[in-house]
Amino acid sequence: MTRVLIKGGTVVTMDRRLRDLKRGDVLVDGEKIVEVAREIAPPPGAEVIDAAGMIVIPGLINAHLHTWQSGLRGIGGDWAVPQYMANMHRGLATHFRPEDIYIANLMGALTSINSGTTTIVDWCHNNPTPEHTDAAIDGLEESGIRAAFFHGSPKPNPKPGEKHFSEQSMPRGEVERLMKGRLANKDGLLSLGLAILGPTYSVWDVTRRDMELAKETGLIVSMHVGGGAAMVPDGFERLAAEKLLSAKVNVVHGNNLSDNVLKITANAGVQYTVTADVEFQMGFCDPLTGKLRALKSPISIGTDVEVTARADMFACMRSTLQAQRNLDNIEHWKAHNAAPEKVSISCREALEWATVNGAKMLHQEHRLGSLTPGKQADIVLLRADDLTIFPMHDPVSSVVTQGGVSSVDTVMVAGTLMKRDGRLLVEGLAGKKTMLRRSAERILSDFGAARRQAA
Repeated sequence: MTRVLIKGGTVVTMDRRLRDLKRGDVLVDGEKIVEVAREIAPPPGAEVIDAAGMIVIPGLINAHLHTWQSGLRGIGGDWAVPQYMANMHRGLATHFRPEDIYIANLMGALTSINSGTTTIVDWCHNNPTPEHTDAAIDGLEESGIRAAFFHGSPKPNPKPGEKHFSEQSMPRGEVERLMKGRLANKDGLLSLGLAILGPTYSVWDVTRRDMELAKETGLIVSMHVGGGAAMVPDGFERLAAEKLLSAKVNVVHGNNLSDNVLKITANAGVQYTVTADVEFQMGFCDPLTGKLRALKSPISIGTDVEVTARADMFACMRSTLQAQRNLDNIEHWKAHNAAPEKVSISCREALEWATVNGAKMLHQEHRLGSLTPGKQADIVLLRADDLTIFPMHDPVSSVVTQGGVSSVDTVMVAGTLMKRDGRLLVEGLAGKKTMLRRSAERILSDFGAARRQAA
C-alpha cells in the first residue's frame, strides 16, 4: 500500500485528545492515518510531502449541498424562496436529462475537492427516474470525492392524473436497489441516505411512511424545514409520539420551529444542519445556531443551493460564525448597554461545525472529521504564505477567518492525492467544463422555450 508522509506542517488535528502541533508530521498508509507526531522518520519507499509553511487540517465536510445545480450557478442570486421553487423545481429541474445530472454532479464534486472539501452530503432532489439517480452517482464516483448520496424526490407541478409531490412517498424499490447495489458498502467513499419531504412538504401519511422506511433500513433521513408554513404543523410532535425521532434524523434549516419543538427534537438526538447564507437570502430568518448551542445540540453546516451560494466551506464557516456572534452581541447590548468583552463563539468551534460535527451527523465520526490515527486520510494542506493568510499567527483563526480556495494547496481523499501544488489532479478538465456549459445552455434554452409556449 502507498505510504505518504506529510512533514513539517502546522497540524490542526481537531481531536480533543491530541494537541495541535506547531510543527508536526502526519503519516498515511493506504487510505488511513497511522501516526501523528512531532517527528516521524520517513518509512522506506514513502512519498514525502514537504508541508513546511502549510497548515494541515482535516478535510472539510459540507453537510448540505444540491450538487445537481452546479451548471446553473449564480442564476438565483436575486431569488426569494417562491421564485426559487417556481423557477428551479417547477421549471428548470424538469428539463434535466440524466447526462445533465452526471456532469453537474461531477463538476460540483470537483469544485468541492478543489475548495478543500473532501466530503459532501449530496442532497439529490432532482432524480425523477432511476437513470437520473444512477447518473448522479456516476458523477460522484468519477470525481473521487467522499459523498453521502441522499436520495430525494423532485417537486414539479403534477401532470393531469398525477398526484402532487407532497402525496408521493420515497420509492422503496429504488432505495432497496441502491442499498443492495452500488451503495451497499457502508465503508466505501459513497454511502446512502434518504432526503425526504418531511412534515413541511408532505402530508402526514407520506411523512410517516418515509420515516418508517428510514427506521427500518437504518439509513440517515434528512428533511428541509422552512420556506413557508408546514403542511403538517404538529408533525414533529406526532413523530415524537410515534418514536420516529432519533440521532439518525437530520433537519436542515428549521429556523421557524418553536422552542418546544427544538427541545423535543434535541432530546431525541435529532441533528441540525445550518445553511446560513441561503437562509439569509430566502427569508428563513435567523439561523438556529444560538438556540442549538443552548440545547447542546451538535451543529453541522452546509452551503445548500448552487444557484445561490458558492460551495465554499471557508466562507460558510465565516458567515455562520459571524451571524451568531452578531446576534449574541445584540443581546449583550440590550442587557448591558455595552459591547461584550469577549466573543461568544470561538473559531475552533466554527471549524468543528465543518469537520467533526459533519462527521457526527453522518454517523462517521469514527472514520472522519479529525486527524486521528486510524481514521480515513481525508487531509487538506493550506498555504500559510498565501496573501490571504500571511503572516500566520494563530492557525485555527487563520483557517476560519482568512482561509479560502486560493490557499488550498493539497487535498487528499482516503489517501489519494486529488490536488497537489495548487492544481486539481484531473485529466480533461477543459472538456468537462465545456460539457457543463453546454448542458446549462440547453437547459436554460428549453426552460425559456417552455415559458414562452405557456405564455
